[in-house]
Formats: sequence, C-alpha cells, structure tokens
Amino acid sequence: MNLKKKILVGYGVALTLMGLVVTWAILNLWSLGQTTDAILHDYYRSILAVENMQDALAKQDSGILLMFLGDMNKGIAQYRDNEQLFLEGLERAKKSITVQGESEVVIEIEKLYSDYRRQFVLLSGGQDQHSPIYPLTLETYNRVIFPVFSQVRATCMKLRNMNEKTMYTVSEKAGKISRRAIWSTLAVASTASIIALIFSLVFAEKLVLPLRRFVDAAKKITAGEYSIQLSVQTTDELGHLAVEFNRMTAQLRQYHVMNVHRIIAEKNKADAILASIEDGMIVFDTEHKVTGINPAGRRILNIDFNEKDVLYCEQILSEQNICEIIAETITAGKPPDIPEDLRITTFQLDESTRHYLFSVTAIGQSPEKLSGVVLLLKDITQLREVERLKNEFVMAASHELRTPLTSLGMGIDLLLEHAVQFLPDKEKELLKAAHDEVHRMKTMVHDLLDLSKIEAGRTDLEFESIPVGALFEHARHTFKGQVSMKHIHLHIDDTENLPSVRADASKIVWVLSNLVSNALRYVDQGSYIRLTAKRVGANIHISVEDDGIGIPLEHQTRIFQKFVQVNKQEGGRTGLGLAISKEIVRAHGGTIWVESSPGKGSVFTFTVPIYQC
Repeated sequence: MNLKKKILVGYGVALTLMGLVVTWAILNLWSLGQTTDAILHDYYRSILAVENMQDALAKQDSGILLMFLGDMNKGIAQYRDNEQLFLEGLERAKKSITVQGESEVVIEIEKLYSDYRRQFVLLSGGQDQHSPIYPLTLETYNRVIFPVFSQVRATCMKLRNMNEKTMYTVSEKAGKISRRAIWSTLAVASTASIIALIFSLVFAEKLVLPLRRFVDAAKKITAGEYSIQLSVQTTDELGHLAVEFNRMTAQLRQYHVMNVHRIIAEKNKADAILASIEDGMIVFDTEHKVTGINPAGRRILNIDFNEKDVLYCEQILSEQNICEIIAETITAGKPPDIPEDLRITTFQLDESTRHYLFSVTAIGQSPEKLSGVVLLLKDITQLREVERLKNEFVMAASHELRTPLTSLGMGIDLLLEHAVQFLPDKEKELLKAAHDEVHRMKTMVHDLLDLSKIEAGRTDLEFESIPVGALFEHARHTFKGQVSMKHIHLHIDDTENLPSVRADASKIVWVLSNLVSNALRYVDQGSYIRLTAKRVGANIHISVEDDGIGIPLEHQTRIFQKFVQVNKQEGGRTGLGLAISKEIVRAHGGTIWVESSPGKGSVFTFTVPIYQC
C-alpha cells in the first residue's frame, strides 16, 4: 500500500466516526423536534383560541354595560363586532381538541354562550329591535346578564387551564428527551473521539517514524557525517525517498572528498586578496556584530580581532552616524542615498589625523535575504590635502587678481567715458568686449573668493530667527520685473503654519535668489516657478520647482561642483553659483539636492534647521 492510500484510509476512518456522531445527533434532534412541534401545533393553538374568546367575551360584556349606561347603539355595535371573534375562537377550539375531556368543556362553552346570546337578544329588544324586554337597570344586569357571563368566562378559563396543564406535561417530556439526547450524543461522540484518537496516534506514529529517521540523518549530514545510510523497510513513497536519500549522501561524500582541498585553496586566496587591499573593510551581520575585518581595517581602527571575538559596530566606531547608516541598510535591504561630502569620517592613526570616505554595501541576493553589510573605508587624506592646497591657491590667486582687474576695469571705463568718440567703430567694439570680459573676470574672482572663504570656514555667519514667508516675499520682490517681462507664473505656497528657521538672512536669501535666477533662465514664456516649504523633523525643506527644460541625467550629479555648466554655450556665467549655494547650505548644517527629468522641469531643495527658542 502506498502512502496516499494509507492517508486516505486514515481519513476514511475519521469520516466514518464523524458520520456516526452526526447521524445520532440528527435522530435525537428529529425526536425533539416532533415533541416541540406537538406543543406548538396542538396545545398552543388551543390556548391562543381560548384567550381570543375571553378577550372577545369581555368586550361584549363592556358593550352590554354601555347599553345600560344609555349608549344603546354603540353598545350593540361593540357586542356584534366581538360576537364574531368569539365564534371564530370557539370554532378553532373545536378543531384543536387534543386533551381528554376537552370536547365536553367546549360543548358546555357553546351551550352557555348560546344562553348568553339569547339574554342579549331579550335585552336589546328581540329580533325586530323594537324595545327591550328587560328594564335596563343595574339590578337587571346583576340578575340576568352577569351570571351567564360569569359561567361562560369560568368555562373558558377551565378549558385554558386544561390545555396549559397538558402543555406543561408535554414540555417536561420534551425536556427529558432533550437531556437524554444530550447525554447519548456526548457518549457516542466521546466513544468515537477516543477511537479516533487512538487510531490517529497509531497511524501518525507509523507515518512519522520514517520522517524522524530522515531528520536525524539530515542533522548528521549537516554536522559533516556523509557516510550515513537509511534502512529501507517499506515499498511506498517514503521507501523510494530513502533510496534516493542514500544515493544523495553517497554523492555528497564523493563531492566533499574532491572539493575540500579546492575550498581551502579558494579561502586562502580570498584571505590573501583581502589582506592586500589597502582600504579598510569591515563585515557586519544583521545583528550589527563584526564577522570579519581585513588587516587595513584593524590598523585604521587600532583593534585586534579574531573569529572568536564578539564586537559590535558601536564598540569599534566612534561616529554613531556610520552605525546608524549600517542599521538603516540592514532594515531597508539597501544603503541610503547619502551625498559624498557627508560620507567622510576622521580617525587618529599613528599620532596623525587621517580622513576616510566610507561606503556601505548590502550582502545578499535580495532585501529579504540580506546576510550582512560591508563597510569600506577609503583613505582620502592626500586628496583632502590637495583640495586644501588648491583652495588656498585659488584664494591667493583670486586675491592677487582682484587689484589689477580693478585697475584695468577702471581704465577701460575711463576710455569708454572720454575717448570712445574719437575711436573708429572697430576699436569701439574691441573696447566694449574688453569691458565685458573684465567685468566677467571680476565677478568670477569675487565668487571664487567667497567660495574659498566658505570652504575654509572663514566666513562668519550671523544666525537669527527668519520666517520662511519673509524669504519668499524677498524673492517675489527681487524678481518681480523679470517674472513680469517673461510672463512667468510665480506661485508661493502658504507658510503661515511653519516655524521660523535659524539662518544668516543674507546668505540664505542669496541661495534662494540663485535658484530662482537659474529657474528663470531655463523656462519659457508662460511657464511657472513654484516656491514651497514643509517641515521634516527638525528642518525646513525649501524647494524651487519649475517646468523648464530639465537637467540631463549625466549632469545631475555634477552641477554642484565648481565651474560645471549645463549649457556651456551660455556666456557670462562662472559655473560657481550652485557650488557656493552648496557650501552656504552646508555651513548652516543642511544639504541641497536636485530632482529633474529632461523636458519635465526640475526641483531644487535645500534644508535649513528650525529656530529653537
């Protein structure tokens, strides 16, 4: 018998026992339903008919009393209306006779009610309705009408009591049937459950026993014991699986023997490669624990590490922002997008300060199967030193160029003012071109000096509380003429609910004006520029959005560098505006970035901290 048939047999036994319990329960419910139906169909209908008769009889008596009180027509009408109701109830009572003696009582009610009706006819003046035979006095009512009324009502009550007593007896019988059904069903269900439990335990044990052997064998293989073999005792699917399992372990044993030396060689090769890398490399698992570190990493962090050591990110890295980036990478399955200038850290190494550019890489085929994170530390100390020397050279050269350029500009301005009328047209054009170039060079030198001062930290910022709305209104006023001339729609979002920012007013206004000026340069007539601001954590994000030509993808990562221009054919620009904006925003503790799609416009956003009182 194969495994499928065994399982079907087990299910068949369980279903048979379940069917037995359900059949027994249905039989008990049917018996109880028959008794309940008898109560509702026979006795309850008789009681309801008697109640209707009593109610109609009481209303008829009230009609007779109205006649004695002088309201003859209303009393007769009320009597006639309820007479039919009484007769209908009496008819239903005749049809639902189920109790011994009930027929005699119904006949007695019918006889007494006929007498009651006859007295009413005499009281109301007979069939011709001329005049009453009895005087309409209280003494007549008590002597003639009330005794008959009392007899009819008492006989109706007797009929009701008979039915109620019989219904109560039948209800007790139904209760006994119900209790007997409950206990018998519990007994049958318990017996079936015990049989099913015993059968299930025995059947499950026979099915699970081979699987346990597979689990034990798999654990031994995991531990490196590849010589394990399972005994084949059945011819079902588990037996076939055991045969294939034994074949697999034999192949694993052969594969292990052949590849163990190759694996060791590859590991030694990987260790040699890691040891030769000059950049520091630290590997973390998903619990932020160090699982590997190359010699350069040990030297940079000044630690000794072997595979038995238990070290965590916070223990070896003093800058917590790196550990936070590693934690975010583990959570999200990929490293966050951080600008390069914010991925620089500093370590003290051999009594000297070294600068490193760090990068974080997730290890795993997908975010759901992440196994760890690699932190790479690249030494950029020499690059930083070259950058510093370059900035100092640019600052010195710009400073030295400013004086002769000023003198040269003044000379050209004097020539244009006093001698231009004596020169021919060709010399005039040359003189005007020289004037434009000198002023362009003066602007470039001025921008270079400002940028160098900001980069060197020599610019003093005067921080104060500035409403965001004031920055936007300044931009509206500054570019009012240009916006009107190009028919540009300048939209400014409501900023009343935003807190003030902590900034140097002149510097942040310069950044915002530079971004708006760039947007005006690259939008067509009838386009729009939108200034927006929103609060994100402890910062305000200020954005300048336009629907211009956009920025090509290859330029988006470089436009904040010095002398980078998207449109190189556009004259009169130094390519330093966005670089200066970036350094000003960094000096405020913020960041600046761009989001753009060619042909769909651009959004420049920078952050400024909220002013804390």
